[in-house]
Amino acid sequence: MTFDPIIPDNLWSVRYDNCSENAFTQVFSQWTDPSWLRDFFLRNKEDLGAFFKVTNVDKAIYETIADSHMLQCLILDLAVESDLDRVFRPLEPSRFSDMLLGREKAKGESSIHPSWLRIYALKAGKSTYIVTGGAIKLTASMQEREHTLEELKKMEMVRNYLIEEGVADAEGFIDFLQAE
Repeated sequence: MTFDPIIPDNLWSVRYDNCSENAFTQVFSQWTDPSWLRDFFLRNKEDLGAFFKVTNVDKAIYETIADSHMLQCLILDLAVESDLDRVFRPLEPSRFSDMLLGREKAKGESSIHPSWLRIYALKAGKSTYIVTGGAIKLTASMQEREHTLEELKKMEMVRNYLIEEGVADAEGFIDFLQAE
């Protein structure tokens, strides 16, 4: 795996082996692709209706594209301002303090209902994040569906890799990148 700068010094994204795009770019590409979204929502129609009470797939597609644009702009704007801590929160609701490469999430801000969009990242330091992926989360927990469980696995894989490489904070991450 390699790491692409999205906004140098503040926002990075994993580019997994054999992938042409990094995780940040790939997720936002999927979330604005009506064909990809239609397939996703048709496969997950029961979850969409059960948790969010949305039964119209076309409406879900429209809301996702709009929410995706807002979330991407928010993240990029805050990254430029070195203020990503305003949008990312600990993945585990019970975690109250920072930890070594803590698992974090950023949510969309749909005005219609709570957003189902999630960007997953590791926190390397104050307002410094490494995006590992993202998902449309239609259930209460990530363990309930394979696509969200896969995002947990990717986060842990990247976290373990960086820890094995001696990365403990933003400075260590930059040193690691320069040594590659």
